[in-house]
Amino acid sequence: MTARFVTYSTASGHGYGLLKDDGLVDLSSRHPEWPTLREVIEAGALAKLAEEGADLAPDLAPGSFRFEIPIPQPEKLICVGVNFPDRNEEYKDGQAAPSNPSLFIRFPRSFTGHDQPLIRPPESPQLDYEGEIVIVIGKGGRRIAEADALDHIAALSLCNEGTIRDWVRHAKFNVTQGKNFDRTGSIGPWLVPYTDESQIADIELTTRVNGEVRQQDRTSRMIFSFRKIINYISTFTTLVPGDVIVTGTPTGAGARFDPPIWLKPGDVVEVEADGIGLLRNTIADEG
Repeated sequence: MTARFVTYSTASGHGYGLLKDDGLVDLSSRHPEWPTLREVIEAGALAKLAEEGADLAPDLAPGSFRFEIPIPQPEKLICVGVNFPDRNEEYKDGQAAPSNPSLFIRFPRSFTGHDQPLIRPPESPQLDYEGEIVIVIGKGGRRIAEADALDHIAALSLCNEGTIRDWVRHAKFNVTQGKNFDRTGSIGPWLVPYTDESQIADIELTTRVNGEVRQQDRTSRMIFSFRKIINYISTFTTLVPGDVIVTGTPTGAGARFDPPIWLKPGDVVEVEADGIGLLRNTIADEG
């Protein structure tokens, strides 16, 4: 079975471990030299811990811990916009697909973990979903060549890049506001170690709301490949271990329906991808 690394919390604190069918092996208490999965990744130790954890019995029973976002405080959390062909057409502006990726920044506080509610703020009812694949940087670098880019990936995860739609249009040139309300998105449930390009070349990515398929596409159709994304971002900023890159969503978000279909309390959103897993969240109102 593919190793599944989880960051978790309990009443007594936070930690990380290896998820098994019958519970969670706590690795953080065994490795105080690595406080979070970010330091594990920086040490290149995912494979070592996967091997170690495979022989250990679970320390925590299912349901006794809460899933948190896998990398608690990444230095950078960068999101790619408009990265599937049909998404570009949704804008109906007559423009061809862009020659470079559209990028924006999110803060860790804007995300929550698997099986936790996404929070609809009182400022707007326009909470929307965006299912995406996450890559986590393992080896840092600057101006990374496309040919070498995949060597810099440590792990994969999933994201529901939840968005407050009317707040991405509060200003002329940016979407920051609508992308950063507390706990409007999620990342998880876990990290899956990256092995080789075949693992990500043609992943089917699906988003369901209350069991209904709303988004479905394959990574082989992305406008900007994983290689290109890493190459482009590393041109203007140094990537470091633990950096999180959210790589874009297919067509079918709620804003594109007529009339739009916004998420409401009680809804269940699932983001699923081949070989990575299934990220599930409910919706709740703030407070």
